[in-house]
Amino acid sequence: MAAEVIAREDHPGGRAFEVVAGNLLEEPVDAIVNAANGHLAHGGGVAAAIARAAGPALVEEGDALVRERGEVPVGEAVTTTAGDLPFKGVIHAVGPYQGQGEEEERLEKALRSAFLRAHEQGWASVSFPAVSSGIFAVPLDVCSRAYVAAVRGFWAEHPETSVKSLRLCLFRGPLLDLMKDALAK
Repeated sequence: MAAEVIAREDHPGGRAFEVVAGNLLEEPVDAIVNAANGHLAHGGGVAAAIARAAGPALVEEGDALVRERGEVPVGEAVTTTAGDLPFKGVIHAVGPYQGQGEEEERLEKALRSAFLRAHEQGWASVSFPAVSSGIFAVPLDVCSRAYVAAVRGFWAEHPETSVKSLRLCLFRGPLLDLMKDALAK
């Protein structure tokens, strides 16, 4: 079933930021973002769902990346194969957990880093989940502000990017309403 567009913000150059209610694994995009931890361990939530659907190639590549480079710092993002998923790649964004301090800024940085990885790959469309809002427990109002700031900031900083479509893919719930309010500001 196709995702339902809940809110949309148009940007110069034919770019669009959409907030959709749907299934991240079924998004019509070049790449998806994984709400990752620094070890790229896929123990639960969206990370586990992505890893199960992608198959072993994604996990193996992530493990090798961490062995070679070390833990991915909070606020950064790395790209791996999408394995059995229909995407060109999966971008693993390491968001903060509640209590680390500067959660809003760190979350915005993680998403901007993810969008930059897509730009570096020449991808046109990316869908991302509610990074840091689940088991990382960052308050939803903080997350909603960071998501909007990340999209607006990325496009302001990279006006010539290949990335034309950014989609925040959510399950139905309170974050959808907060996102509508955040986009209205």
